[in-house]
Parts: sequence; C-alpha cells; structure tokens
Amino acid sequence: MILSGNLLLGQTPTPGGCKAIHAIDPATGHVLQPAYGGATAEQVAQACVLAQQAFDSYRETSLEQRAGFLEAIARHIEALGDALIDRAVAETGLPRARIQGERGRTCGQLRTFARVIRAGEWLDVRVDPAQPERQPLPRPDLRQRQVALGPVAVFGASNFPLAFSVAGGDTASALAAGCPVVVKAHSAHPGTTELVGHALAQAVAECGLPAGTFSLLYGAGHQVGLDLVRDPRIKAVGFTGSRTAGIALCQAAQARPEPIPVYAEMSAINPVFLFENALHARAEDLAQGYVASLTQGAGQFCTNPGLVIAQRGPALQRFLHAAAARLETVAAQTMLTPGIFTAYQAGVDGLAKHPEVRFIAAGLAGEGANQGQARLFEVDAEVFLADPQLKDEVFGAASLVVACTDDRQRRQLAEHLEGQLTATLHLDEADLDSARALMPVLERKAGRILVNGWPTGVEVCDAMVHGGPFPATSDARTSSVGTAAILRFLRPVCYQDFPDALLPHALRQDNPLHLRRLIDGRREA
Repeated sequence: MILSGNLLLGQTPTPGGCKAIHAIDPATGHVLQPAYGGATAEQVAQACVLAQQAFDSYRETSLEQRAGFLEAIARHIEALGDALIDRAVAETGLPRARIQGERGRTCGQLRTFARVIRAGEWLDVRVDPAQPERQPLPRPDLRQRQVALGPVAVFGASNFPLAFSVAGGDTASALAAGCPVVVKAHSAHPGTTELVGHALAQAVAECGLPAGTFSLLYGAGHQVGLDLVRDPRIKAVGFTGSRTAGIALCQAAQARPEPIPVYAEMSAINPVFLFENALHARAEDLAQGYVASLTQGAGQFCTNPGLVIAQRGPALQRFLHAAAARLETVAAQTMLTPGIFTAYQAGVDGLAKHPEVRFIAAGLAGEGANQGQARLFEVDAEVFLADPQLKDEVFGAASLVVACTDDRQRRQLAEHLEGQLTATLHLDEADLDSARALMPVLERKAGRILVNGWPTGVEVCDAMVHGGPFPATSDARTSSVGTAAILRFLRPVCYQDFPDALLPHALRQDNPLHLRRLIDGRREA
C-alpha cells in the first residue's frame, strides 16, 4: 500500500485541511514522507456525525457479526506483512522483534474481545420476573442489560504504535461494546497509523457495517484532540499519554454541557519493594532482573520500575553494586521521539543535580541521535519524603533507589506515593509478616500487585488490571487492558413490563442467545 497522508472520514480518504505533520526517524533524525494534514474543526465534526449515524445500527449488530468484525480487523492487520513492520521500526526506533511481538499482541487482543463478545457475559443480563400476587404491592417484570455508551474518541499512544493505537486495546474494547470509534492518531507514527487504519476500514467494508463505525484523524498540537472531546456526539474517551495531556482532556470533557467519562492512563513510577530476607538471599539475582526490567525498550513502558524501596544495610549495598555493574554494560537505546528524549534528559539531569541524590551508575553512552543512556540513583528515605519532586515520573530507563530504616518507614514511604499502575514485592517466606502489613496500603495505591516478578509486560487476559488510582489513571475503577476493559464503554438499561416481542434478544423469555442470566437473584447454569 502506498501511503497517502489522508484522513479517513468513515470510508472516505480525505486530505487534512490544517497544518501538516511528518514522522521523524528517531534513530537518524530524518524526516519521513508523506506529510499528514491535520483535521479541520469541520472534519472533526464530520467524523463525529458519521459515528453518531452509525451508532444505533452498529450497537445492535449480532454477537457473531461483531465478533467476526474484530477478527477481520486482525486478519487485515496481519495481511499488511512486512510493510507494517518496516514503517513502525522507521517511525519509532524500536527493534523489529518488538514490533512483531506488538503486532501479535494487537491481533491477539482483538481475537480475545471476539471471544468475549460471543460469550455475552458482558451484557450482564438480569431478570426479576413479575410477582403480581406480592403484598403489599405487586412487583413488575424487570429486565436489565448493558448497552453501548455511544461514539468513543481514542487517542493513540507514543510508546505502543500498535497495541495502544488505532486498533489497540481502547479501540478493540469500544468496538466490542458496540461503540463506533474516532481515532486521533499520535503524531510520532502517522504512517503506521495509516496502514492500520486502512486495515480497519477494510474490515468495516468487508463486514457490511456503517461507514462511520471507524474514522481516523491527524493533527499537530492539541486542537484536534480538544475539538474531538468537546464534540457533543462523543460519549467517552480512551487515552494513554502524559499527565498534562490527560488532565487537559479530563477538564475539557467535564466542562461540556454534557460531561463524559475520560479513561486516561497517565503517570506511574511503579515501586518495587525489596524485603530483607529476599534481599539478603539473592541480592545479585534481584539486581539482574531489575536492570533487565528497567532498561527493556529504553525504559519506555508505563509499568517501568522507576522506584525501588529497600532497607539500608549490607544486602542493599550488594544489590546496588550488582545493579551498577550490570547497568554499565547496557547499551544506549533509541528513544521514541526527540521530544521524549529531551524530556528524559531533563529528568535525569534534575536527579543528577539534586544535592542529596547519589549517582550510582549509568549505561553505555550512545553515538547516534536520541540515544537514551540508562541511569541509576539512590536517596535516603527522609530526603524522598521531604521532596515531592522526587516522586515524579522520568519516562525512560532511569530509576531511584530509596534506602529506608525499617518496616515503619517502608510503610510511610508507601503512604507517601501517588496512585500507581503496579507495585512489586520481592520476598521470601520469612518476609511474609512484613509484606502483609504493607498490603492494605498497596491495595489503596496500585491496580496490580506482583510478588517475585517484574512489572514490565502486561498479559491480555480476563484477570488483568492495567489501571490504578490517580494519576496512574483518571478512573481507578477501570482497566485499559484485559477483558474488563469493555465495561468502560457500557451502561445499564432496565426494561419494565415489556411484551416479549419488543424486548432485545438478550432479554427475551426463551433466551435465544443462550446467555447465563441472573434470574431472580440466582445465576443460571
């Protein structure tokens, strides 16, 4: 496929009418063609009108038709072959194997949501049959199902050009729920976005769905995104990115005459707690695993372990010595964009210049453009507690080790933290009491708690939670990864005393969809 640089307004490729953007190869600094014109306010509105026109038809597609649509998207993405991989590598600087793996994850989560759709449990059907003889008042026949919220705006993420982008988790879960999607492309990888966007549009056409089921917009700066969130036809937003941008979208959504939910994943430093017995027994092994997690993908994961908390003493010194030795052999890696690299440099420079933060080690220096050099620092717990800026995220392969005195101070540090996507515990059996005392705090602070593992890597499955209290996300009740992500784009509707012929198929008396329903408080087998 030859890249055109066009928007997709439904099924119609359209040149953008505003300032154009170009992708930049972060490994070389070279500008990549073509140019992608930004959407005008009128084009944003047109995409939203198309989505609204598609909504009532798309949300009532059969379970099989909607599941087949998601599977068709996956097939068309795979059919792009090396063209998709080559462009994504050029636009992100990520290794080819990483992009291939991400394509697999993207297609896998589309097929996972197809399974979810067919099972139908997300409809959460509840039936309370009429009780006309009940005293003192009869009960009417009441039936409930979940329905789609409406058109959803999805923002592509910088660090996952496939899995959190055009056909990523937010899009897959919104489409699974029955919501048309308007995607605002991330400016860092517009060519990758166009390729996947056309794959999705082909699936829309193949499955005979309304043209407005999917649209794709480009735009420099913030205006296109704000126009999209403010459009009255948009009913929810999925976003992965910086805290600043996420808060701006939340504020815009709440300032509307009709406020709407914004499901924004924003900022986390993902603390790792090294307990005494585990640290004493395997400090060197822990250091190896930690550095591998910290530097994976140049540290550009939202679950990157940016903070380590451990009790000061000889075992912690062994850990630091081993981590430093390993880190000093790690090559610098190309970061996703010049802007991300500049922000990373500012973050590590701030830590390096802090008068009470100790520099521990750095990775190998790079020779090309935008080469992120890994960094490791240490600070005392008292200093960390006194300086709020030390808990700010540095997006990249930089981490801060906080040395504490005892369990009491470890808990104090945990209480001091903001909301997190993850918290990790490394422990042995003799550490269980200390870990148990910390658990109530961590359950309040994090969406996922790990034992004796590393937080980088998020499994797409039914039990996964990729969310957490603010500022990890804007809504701690939800997850952006895993099958529970569909719940963000649904709402309940109750039907009272309906004739069976007028009820949606999911609620009819003979249960034609063969769903597991809650009948009068009891779950059907």
